[in-house]
Amino acid sequence: RNMSSAGPEGRKKMRECEGLIDSLVYYIQGAIADHEPNDKATENCVCILHNLSYQLELELPESYAQSIYMQRRNISNSDKTPGCFGTRSRKVKEKQQDTPLPEEKSNPKGVESLWHSTLIRIYLSLIAKSTRNYTQEASLGALQNLTAGTGPMPFAVARTVVQKANGLPSIRAMLHVSHPAVKKTAVSLLRNLSRNTSLQNDIAREVLPDLVSVLPECVPGCEVACETTASICYTLFNLTQSSSHNARLLLSAHGLPKVIAISMNDSNMFSKASRAASVLLYSLWSHTDLHSAYKK
Repeated sequence: RNMSSAGPEGRKKMRECEGLIDSLVYYIQGAIADHEPNDKATENCVCILHNLSYQLELELPESYAQSIYMQRRNISNSDKTPGCFGTRSRKVKEKQQDTPLPEEKSNPKGVESLWHSTLIRIYLSLIAKSTRNYTQEASLGALQNLTAGTGPMPFAVARTVVQKANGLPSIRAMLHVSHPAVKKTAVSLLRNLSRNTSLQNDIAREVLPDLVSVLPECVPGCEVACETTASICYTLFNLTQSSSHNARLLLSAHGLPKVIAISMNDSNMFSKASRAASVLLYSLWSHTDLHSAYKK
């Protein structure tokens, strides 16, 4: 567990070590099957996998990177549009989000297991069944790592979490735990998931009221809570930016007074949370059909 947090070279060596990742996954599967998700060894295994999934998309071996990104390259090349942003247009970005991963192997080995749906379901199972904070945080953190990039892998993992494995109820429950680091990681994962335009309505329907309910009435003094508040605001920004319906959901969940109060924090004008709330308010105002409702 210590060695897995030793930096890029350490992660690379451990990912390449034959049988190591397979053994960790095998042990966790056994612990879940035996209804023992709270033992220390399971926590250690999940923390190692969490560390090995860090920056995975950037650090993948060339052989994997080529097979995963070939489809995305083909789409980018066939859809080049002129203009200020070249091929980085919204249309291309959305197409990239819809690019599936190569078909999953039924029996993944080694590094392939790190983004496989089997392990994603294991993380979600541990989030739901373990009462050990470090195990919950590491499981959420591994999913956060896997959904952090902009390529096809993060978006495919996001689809698996939200649509194939029905993971939102388990993640939503973590918004209401008392442990600040677990809550912060759960919100960070939802922020990553909410970047995927095809999943935004599912996420809003399932967790937007919960996100509003855990927003504080003003900017919290604690740094972790302040970062969590900022992440919630950016997640709500993602969910409401292109959807008047989702903005109305935020309104009906009584989120607007909270967001206004956070944005008007006097004690520290430059706090992350105040900035994030201001960005969210600016975006909400762009839905002109809701102006009368906002004023009321």
